[in-house]
Amino acid sequence: MVRETHRYFKFDWITIILFLLLVGFGWLNILSASHTGETIDYLNFDEPYGKQLMFVFLTFGLIVIILSIDSKFYERFSSIIYIISMLSLVGLFVFGKNVNGATSWYAIGGMTIQPSEFAKAATALAVAKYVSDLNTDIKKFKDQIQTFILIAIPAILVLLQNDAGSTIVYAAFFFVLYREGLPKIYLILGVAVVILSVFSLKYGIIITSIIVGIVIFINHFFTKKRPQFIQPLLILIGCIILSSGIKFFYQSILQPHQQDRISLWLRLEKDPEKLEKMKKTFAYNLNESEKAISSGGVTGKGFLEGTRTTGKFVPEQHTDYIFSTVGEEWGFLGSALVVIVFVLLLIRILHLAELQKSQFSRMYGYAVAAIIFMHFMINIGMVMGLIPTIGIPLPLFSYGGSGLWGFTILLFIFIKLDSNRINEW
Repeated sequence: MVRETHRYFKFDWITIILFLLLVGFGWLNILSASHTGETIDYLNFDEPYGKQLMFVFLTFGLIVIILSIDSKFYERFSSIIYIISMLSLVGLFVFGKNVNGATSWYAIGGMTIQPSEFAKAATALAVAKYVSDLNTDIKKFKDQIQTFILIAIPAILVLLQNDAGSTIVYAAFFFVLYREGLPKIYLILGVAVVILSVFSLKYGIIITSIIVGIVIFINHFFTKKRPQFIQPLLILIGCIILSSGIKFFYQSILQPHQQDRISLWLRLEKDPEKLEKMKKTFAYNLNESEKAISSGGVTGKGFLEGTRTTGKFVPEQHTDYIFSTVGEEWGFLGSALVVIVFVLLLIRILHLAELQKSQFSRMYGYAVAAIIFMHFMINIGMVMGLIPTIGIPLPLFSYGGSGLWGFTILLFIFIKLDSNRINEW
């Protein structure tokens, strides 16, 4: 009886401890970014730090529920979970609440719920279930298309809600599929499109086409014994068409504020006056974030001592720009520690994924790591000005109940799946 009881506590505690470290330290920084310098009332639910503390306590109840459910449930009912999640996204077009231009929330009483945060776990379950099916071969084009459709449905629904940041996260699934045998040509094409997009916007279609032509010439005339002209010519034409499409998409499809963010990142604006105006509007958060991080130095100014944080120089700092609080109050050492904990969590998840005995569990584990990595990379890159400003939270760290619960569900379903391996006698 004692032995049977112990089985319920056999989970990967290293992953759980890393999770607790991120959630706990994240809440401390939310407290710093949202308090007003007066006496702190931890149960003041009108303040972000009070609300987040409530979310954290509710998270522990959520964890108990997730770990109490039989692990076979998540695989067996993955399709139903996916359908329900997609219906919740569709329902936003009728019942959704618009916040900052995005219709991504349901208003329930005095609280809002963002279903896109839960759709990531649902999609990970559905993709893992479909690809791990005995009748599915990810190397076959038909199965690739069907898998892409599973990923595209939530991505498109989220994009239509004007939440481009969450849409980008779904690109993480291609890393998962690559691990399962997806031809590497998809990754190569993906990288090529990103590079071509940057060059097309930065240097124009003509210069980009010339550069592409030179690269194709070098590749086909110096690496092949018998050069062929049709294939490289078709590739060049395809690149020119794609480059033109990227330019059209940027100028005619993207909204003005999205164009300005990309323009600032790539330094496309030549007019000094307009550039300065753009910096004061669209780059204000970024500039103040960079100042806050740089002012922290090596060791930081100390907890609750960040002058730029307490002075509210960075608007909504407790959400997407929470990492700037870490930089100012905890310095380079604290920022490096946060990055290290995230990296350790990702490495641990990937390690456990490789130990799984079922393809479903392995795929789901890789999906968890890929989604967390995309959020982590984009958020910190955005805060430091390395990539364009994209509204996306730092996992387990940024303020928000939906985000915290979404990542908790995502991670602890995998911990439950992994417990099957640990509990085998």
